[in-house]
Amino acid sequence: MSAAAKLLKDSGVTVTGSDEGVYPPVSQFLADQALPYRTPYAAENIPAGVDLIVIGKNAKLVPETNAEVAAAIASGARIQSFPEVLADLTRDKETIVVAGAYGKSTTASLLVHCLECAATQAGERIDPSFFIGAIPFTPPTSARFGRGDLFVLEGDEYPSSNTDARSKFLHYHPSHLLLTPLAHDHINVFPTPADYLRPFSELIDITAPDATVVACLEGDLSRPFVAQIGRPVVTYGVRDGDFTASDVKWGEKTRFSLVGHGSRLVEVETTQLGEHNVQNIVGVGAFLLTRSLVTPEQLADAIVRFRGIRRRLDRKSDKTSIPIFEGFGSSYEKARSAIAAIKRHFPANRLIVVFEPHTFSWRNRNALAWYDDVFAGAARVFIYEPAAQGAATHAQLTQGEIVQRVARAGFDVEAICDPDEATINFANLLRSDDVVLLLTSGGLGGLIEQLPRIAEEKFPRLS
Repeated sequence: MSAAAKLLKDSGVTVTGSDEGVYPPVSQFLADQALPYRTPYAAENIPAGVDLIVIGKNAKLVPETNAEVAAAIASGARIQSFPEVLADLTRDKETIVVAGAYGKSTTASLLVHCLECAATQAGERIDPSFFIGAIPFTPPTSARFGRGDLFVLEGDEYPSSNTDARSKFLHYHPSHLLLTPLAHDHINVFPTPADYLRPFSELIDITAPDATVVACLEGDLSRPFVAQIGRPVVTYGVRDGDFTASDVKWGEKTRFSLVGHGSRLVEVETTQLGEHNVQNIVGVGAFLLTRSLVTPEQLADAIVRFRGIRRRLDRKSDKTSIPIFEGFGSSYEKARSAIAAIKRHFPANRLIVVFEPHTFSWRNRNALAWYDDVFAGAARVFIYEPAAQGAATHAQLTQGEIVQRVARAGFDVEAICDPDEATINFANLLRSDDVVLLLTSGGLGGLIEQLPRIAEEKFPRLS
């Protein structure tokens, strides 16, 4: 919603907003972009004479229980979802839609970053427009109108709004498509894998006939889905596909050879952690090189300067010798990828995971089996209380049930019932050989800010 608001503002529209609460990094983004907002929801938040009201997909945004939504409907103003807004803003552009179960934000950001870094033969910047569903470090904003024809859109399969069950990306009239790994997600909306894949099939159907379609083969559902697409597809993966990575040397700077159609194209270096980020890089390379939008050398030069996404394994403090990272744990696959990345890069360290079951998927009783192995590799697990928003709309798990399941799976686990008490426990158990992963798509009750400060005090960086 914040990125859509920026695009509207950049297009000359006066924009205001509202939410129940606003937190970093979005609150800082809104301040940086001078986008005003009010909290909490209230009918008086709607300005007089408003022309367009954009209502997000949130369990509380229904007129029966939300006075602001009721006032919006009663105002007679035009109402849209943000994917409908994006469809209007991108109608005359050559759109590149990045969709999939995970890796979308990083892949879209890296795609934009590489395009911005690359120069055409005339020496001019390609200057793409873009919409990214997270806040990246590079590019330095989540949305922008460029002067070029290309528009990169992160496409989400989640429903558009409480009155429009269509997946968001079905509004985006894709000229081209980059499919990241597919795996069953959002089980509260898509109960079965077939339900989950259905909108992706519809996305393929609405993609332009002459489109470049690039797809990963390495998600749990990817290979059978790609096999039935019925049109030319360029495939990729770390190990499998038309484009792959070879001779990977893992480290704080990971190096590998990008291979395309059996030929070594360029040597790549990245500071991004984990195999999933190598996979993202290969996918971006597959698309850009297939479209001849960059040279292999331009691609490698851009990748080494890519700083990633906020909350996607970004280091929380440089003032402590304890590596502390925040991962976006909104799904099983994202959580596993983050944990695997930390274990790969810090194999000798004791891993402490602080986890918040924030999304509907993690709080849904049908996902209870995810807790049997999602924390594999962790020496200690803290479980924050599940979010309460929308709890009555699905089979909500309790914190006790989650902790019990994790303990039964053999993990050393503790519930976080009081953030202040949790900080004391964290300080007492922290060792010099630890690495910490904060895993959430929520706010962890302020622990994202508090725990790094404890590490700074107990184990300050000396050099």
